[in-house]
Amino acid sequence: MSLQTPLEMMYHWEDSTPQKVYLKQPINGAVISYTWAQTADKVRRVAAGLIALNLPAGSHIALLSKNCAEWFITDLAIMLAGHVSVPIYSTAGEKTIQYVLNHASCPVIFVGKLDDTAEQVAAIPEGVTKLAFPYPGIEADQDWDSLMANEPYMERPVPELDSTMTIIYTSGSTGNPKGVVHTYNSISWAASNSKNELNVGADDRILSYLPLAHITERVLVEMASFYANTQIGFIESLDTFNRDICHLRPTLFISVPRLWTRFQMGVLANMPQKKLDFLLKIPFIGNIVAGKIRTKLGLDKARMCASGSAPISPATLKWFLNIGVKISEGWGMTENSAYGTCCVPFREDKIGSIGRAYEGVDIRIGDEGEIQVKGPCNMQEYYLEPDKTAETFTDDGYLRTGDKGEIDSDGYVKITGRLKEIFKTAKGKYIAPVPIEALIMGNSSVEQVCVTGSQLKQPIALIVLSEDAAKQDEDKIEKSLLATLESVNSGLESHAVLDRFVIMKDDWTVDNGLLTPTLKIKRHLLEEKYDALINDTQKGKLIYQS
Repeated sequence: MSLQTPLEMMYHWEDSTPQKVYLKQPINGAVISYTWAQTADKVRRVAAGLIALNLPAGSHIALLSKNCAEWFITDLAIMLAGHVSVPIYSTAGEKTIQYVLNHASCPVIFVGKLDDTAEQVAAIPEGVTKLAFPYPGIEADQDWDSLMANEPYMERPVPELDSTMTIIYTSGSTGNPKGVVHTYNSISWAASNSKNELNVGADDRILSYLPLAHITERVLVEMASFYANTQIGFIESLDTFNRDICHLRPTLFISVPRLWTRFQMGVLANMPQKKLDFLLKIPFIGNIVAGKIRTKLGLDKARMCASGSAPISPATLKWFLNIGVKISEGWGMTENSAYGTCCVPFREDKIGSIGRAYEGVDIRIGDEGEIQVKGPCNMQEYYLEPDKTAETFTDDGYLRTGDKGEIDSDGYVKITGRLKEIFKTAKGKYIAPVPIEALIMGNSSVEQVCVTGSQLKQPIALIVLSEDAAKQDEDKIEKSLLATLESVNSGLESHAVLDRFVIMKDDWTVDNGLLTPTLKIKRHLLEEKYDALINDTQKGKLIYQS
């Protein structure tokens, strides 16, 4: 069977399962459901509105919103109208919004659910037409009701597979974001194959809450749902997360390390680790306790859980395994449609690896131990940046990932660090921070960590404690941190032994610019901001930021 585009899949479900509920959107506590027939009708009305604007074919249409049913509807409508989607992170500030809209020359932007609606809308340059999703406080040229009043566009065009479908801007952990150009072929191939690789079907339910402007959510949740006919639920807000996940009870659940750690801390805030360990060891009672925890997390029906975007501590994976939650790690990049490797089915003996290559993806270890990938899911180019595009591919067409790694005899890949993040200490020795950070994150009191020290004799770790740890007895937390420091150091080569932990006063967040929208630390900005603290000559194994 030839590769089908997301639009062809919409036509298929519109004809074959019109009354099946596809999208579930909570609004003011009530859940609004959309069948495939209703979804397609709305897609066709939004497309009619776009066609009425008489834009040149293949115009770049921006999307600035948190995840919601309208995001999916509009994404399909942009395709149906013959244009190219350009998502922008819903947390983006003025500089990023303006950079993306100008760099991609977007004549139109859809604006939806945002936290700083007025400020973010004000950042949109004059002359860009604003179309609004049905959420309060959006000043726009056309609102959702006026789009819904259009006669639906009933044609069924099929895009060329080699034409551009979307430009996805990277989260910019270093410098300006790059516009990654994906064709219908690269995205459709990854999304349709993921259905088979992850064994996803029409009976599955998945919660869409990680940023849709990020490749993982876009391909493995939104796009995959077009192929698998999966039901998609959304959250109303972060405050209603637990309510919304418990309502949907997803069968598949993808998260990022920081949120998995938050879930763990939430459990431990109600039940200390010692008590939990004791109860889990009691036959029969242990199963009941683990089951109750899974139900409270909304994961009692989840047959598959996954983690991606950044390395997760093996200790965290083992902690969840003890309560019956098997988290498979996966790995991919914006540049390869988030379609690289996955630990499916889950294997306890492979905890700490990112899994095997997906079918059709070729992975090798290149110069300097770099992981390099090749497959139909690789990007076309960086938009308007031919030099960066050329640098990113090897002469034989492999994508240089910038990740350093190794492959075992079973084909499972382990990341040992990022080439750009490896730093040299004052002694001239090289340190890969990521594996050390993963070990430190094994302490459930630690929420964020950054190992650094390019001007120091020995590296150090900057640490942000969890909210719960900050409330606990200081002596107890200090003992726990010193035990972690000793345990981590005992397994490191002498040049990598950590001199101290520096306990930070404030969280690193997207708002203060120290995290990317996908919750990865912006290492270079952290190091710049805390330069004086990093190079402070205070003695001691635990130092508090004054």
